[in-house]
Formats: sequence, C-alpha cells, structure tokens
Amino acid sequence: MDQFLQRADLVGLATATILAATPLVLAALGGLMSERSGVVNIALEGVMLTSAFAGFAAAFATHNLWLGLLVAVLAGMAIAAVHAVLSIEFLVDQIVSGTVINILAVGLTGVYYRTFIQSTNVRGPGILPVWKVPVLSDIPVIGPIFFHQQFVTYSMLVLVIVIHIVLFHTVWGLRTRACGEHPLAAETAGINVRLVRYGNVILSGAMGGLGGAYFTLQQIGLFLPNMTGGRGFIALAAVIFGKWTPLGAFFASLLFALSDALGSKLQLYGISIPYQIPSMLPYVLTIVVVAGAMGRAIAPAAVGRPYRKS
Repeated sequence: MDQFLQRADLVGLATATILAATPLVLAALGGLMSERSGVVNIALEGVMLTSAFAGFAAAFATHNLWLGLLVAVLAGMAIAAVHAVLSIEFLVDQIVSGTVINILAVGLTGVYYRTFIQSTNVRGPGILPVWKVPVLSDIPVIGPIFFHQQFVTYSMLVLVIVIHIVLFHTVWGLRTRACGEHPLAAETAGINVRLVRYGNVILSGAMGGLGGAYFTLQQIGLFLPNMTGGRGFIALAAVIFGKWTPLGAFFASLLFALSDALGSKLQLYGISIPYQIPSMLPYVLTIVVVAGAMGRAIAPAAVGRPYRKS
C-alpha cells in the first residue's frame, strides 16, 4: 500500500490539480459575477486568449513580468467592456456577442503570432517565481499543495473567498443578485441596473485576464495559438455545476482540473494508453456534467435577457 501511494504521488497529483484549476477558477469566478448580474459572458474564452497574448507581449517588450500581468488584466477588462457595451447598451444577443469576440480573439492572436513570434527566434520573458509561504509551506501535505505556488495561483485562492464575501455579504453583492433575478424590481428600488451590470462584466474580464496571464506568464513563458484550449467554456460549465456560487464553482473547477491532471500523469502510473484519450477527459467530463446539471441547477432568472430602462 505504501509503495502504491509513493508511486501514485497523491501530493503531486493534488498540486497539479490546483495548478490546472487556476485559470478555470478565475474564469469561473468572472463568469459567475457576470451571470449573477444578468449577463452571460460566453466571451471568457476570447478574454483569456487575448489577455494571454497581451500579457506575453507586454512582458516581452518591457522585460517585466509584473507589468505583463497588469497589461493582461487590463486587456481582459477592455475585451469584457466591448461585450458589455454590445450586450447592455445595444441589446445585442449576449451569446452572439460573446461568440464574435471569441472568433475575433482567435483570429487576431493567431495573426500576431505568425507575424511576430513564429517567424522570429523569440525568447520568452520567463515565468513568475514560486513563493514559499514561511512556516505554512512546511506543513506536511497541505504545505506543498497550497503554500508553494506562484502569484496567479495564490490570487485565485484568495479571490474565491473574496468573491464569496462580496456576493453574499456586501451591498454590491445584494444589488448584483437583484439585477440578475429581477432587474425591474431592482430599478424600482433605486438600483442602477446598467451600472451594476457594466461593473460585473468588466470585473469578469479582469479575472478572466488574470486567468489568461496564467498560461503565458506562469505556466510556460511563451504564447502559442489557441493555447487556452477551451478553458473558458469549461469554466462556464463549472459555473453551472457549481450552481452560481463561488465555492461551488471552485470545487467544480477542481473536478475538471483533476481529470486534466490525472490524464497527464497516467503514463507515470504505468498505464499505457494513447495520449489522446486522457487529453479528452476534461472535455468529456464537461459534456457529462453539464448534461446532468442543466435540469437541476437553477440559473438567475434574468440571465441572458437584455434589459432596457423603463
């Protein structure tokens, strides 16, 4: 039994799961806040991809990873602001708006990659350093998993708690939930529905941007076309499976990330199967989970419905 546990390296698997969950949780938290206010942000995939490229480009140009991180967050906010204007101001169908942004992100980042990165010998700016939290990182099992990480992962863990408090224990959270459930009643009570929705959609872009920065500034230190690999869509599935709560989205993201991390470690466990099969696991699980949760999870009543001030 001890030999099996040593071979399985459960601590290593848990650490890999937390790492794989980082962009999923950040995007899910962003999608959660947006949908709680009544706006479906299906553009999270495009937000993450654009932010990954913008963060890499800024870090490469300035030789400063932290400035690249800031640019990634700002790029995410800018893309989300476009989605907000189309969905809230011009009442464009939110699914159509998000899909257009996703397609645009794939095209633009692909063109810039082929023009400025693929054709030249570009050396990446590196990755964010690993920070060991004194004392806490020495705790057996828990320490290596939670307290021996990089900045984006630490931010993800903190934001889960912060978003939970904001959503359920602050005035802004109460107004956000009111706008997502019954915007007309919220307006009657004196809440500026447009302002709340703008704020939450742009906030979702900031968190999606931080999630995008994970890929280029924390994971590999280089940009590759379509490197987000559908994580934005998986994050939306985590929001549904987590029943539109921060803690629920966090644990749902861990489930998807576990399938990803487990798939990448099967070879180490001596299980010889084609690599395409474990690579499919997160996406197959997404389909199964969404299909099973759709009839049980109750979305905010006004999500996806354009609202015009009466």
